[in-house]
Amino acid sequence: MEETNAVVGKMNRPTLSEQRKQWFKEFMKPFLVVVVIYITMYMIRNNFKAAQPLLKSQLGLTTTDLGYIGFVFSIVYGFGKFIVGYVVDGKNTKKILSILLLLSSITVLCMGILFTMNNVPMGWIVVLWSLNGLFQCVGGPSCASVITQWTTRSNRGRYIGLWNASHNIGGGFAGIFAVWCATTFFKGQVAGMFIIPAIVAAVVAIGTFFIGKNRPEDLGWNSSEEIFGEPVEEANVDAENLTKWEIFKKYLLTNPYIWVLCIANVFVYIVRIGIDNWAPLYVTEHLNFSQEAAAQTIFYFEMGALIGCLAWGYISDLLKGRPALVATVSTILLPIGIIGYQLGTTEFVINASLFMLGMMVFGPQLLINLSMLGFVPKKATVVSGGLLGAFAYLFGDSMAKILLAKISDPAKDGVNFFGHTLHGWNDTFIIFYISIVIIAVLLGIVALAEERRRKKVSV
Repeated sequence: MEETNAVVGKMNRPTLSEQRKQWFKEFMKPFLVVVVIYITMYMIRNNFKAAQPLLKSQLGLTTTDLGYIGFVFSIVYGFGKFIVGYVVDGKNTKKILSILLLLSSITVLCMGILFTMNNVPMGWIVVLWSLNGLFQCVGGPSCASVITQWTTRSNRGRYIGLWNASHNIGGGFAGIFAVWCATTFFKGQVAGMFIIPAIVAAVVAIGTFFIGKNRPEDLGWNSSEEIFGEPVEEANVDAENLTKWEIFKKYLLTNPYIWVLCIANVFVYIVRIGIDNWAPLYVTEHLNFSQEAAAQTIFYFEMGALIGCLAWGYISDLLKGRPALVATVSTILLPIGIIGYQLGTTEFVINASLFMLGMMVFGPQLLINLSMLGFVPKKATVVSGGLLGAFAYLFGDSMAKILLAKISDPAKDGVNFFGHTLHGWNDTFIIFYISIVIIAVLLGIVALAEERRRKKVSV
């Protein structure tokens, strides 16, 4: 009976020419879904960064408390990326995204309600924010999985770049929107920065569940490679006859370049999160900027990142698939923005520097993920992204939050680094410069491997 249905399905299948004509229209449905969902996920994640000054002034939390909350989030988020990613790989990730966003919105809503109380227990803040990390942990890899199913290697970079810009939009407007919610509906109370965004996220989660398909095959079509007349990659053919564990072992565990990319991503996150997470607090404590000016720092960083995502993915496609090389170039340009951010004292200089930093740091941020996709079959997209993210959050993100918190916190003694004590906001920049050198070296190694692989294929 199943064989009969399969034959009937093939007979009713549109021709490849018809599929190509309809592809963009059908692809835009799931593509816009993953863009909107990822924007919304960051709206109920980056609101915490914007809320940090108010969490200190209204609830009495310390800089170290905030670092600890962020650290636990990173641990849960990091382990979740790999474990949950392994579980959901091969499933309908488009629908899973809507479900996870709904669960995340419920968690953030509970957190906002908690902030309306007096003497908020620190333990509950940690638990709820950790749950939010668990529900959002595979958001990025799942979005990438949907896009990978619908695209081919020749056009994937531009769509991954376009999608990746979505979290810059969400992240950039998260602080401004959260402050507006608190001011408009809660008389400036920090609870409003969580409750209203959570309600908006719940509406988005329910609305996106029913829109679009996870892959062309769900419409009864051919695979994306067959639609566009491109050869199906050997890894994808090979993966059809392998178990999930065999795919993971063959294409991830034993590939040295996967591990080089994972380590490089750790240091990318130290720079990215070290700037993005602490910018509002840095400008209020070190430069005495207002709360409104502090919230705008996130906006300028994320808008620069948005431009970077759009540009770097397209440049990679123009160079016919050289993501590691392009990422190396953008990394080398990072110190220009770091110097402006470190030495700037006015809002204009700080925001201009943050804009450039966002644009440059999202070169490696985006292209490491794109480079990783070139090493694995489609069936391993989520788990490979999960492995990459696990390294980033377990080591990079957590170090950016805990280590930089201890260095910058005036109530602490700083951190001893090779016999030299790092203490104060200015000393956090030493960590940034060291990280940039390491990123450039590691990505250079992968870039050389990409060139060797291209020459091998062309022979």
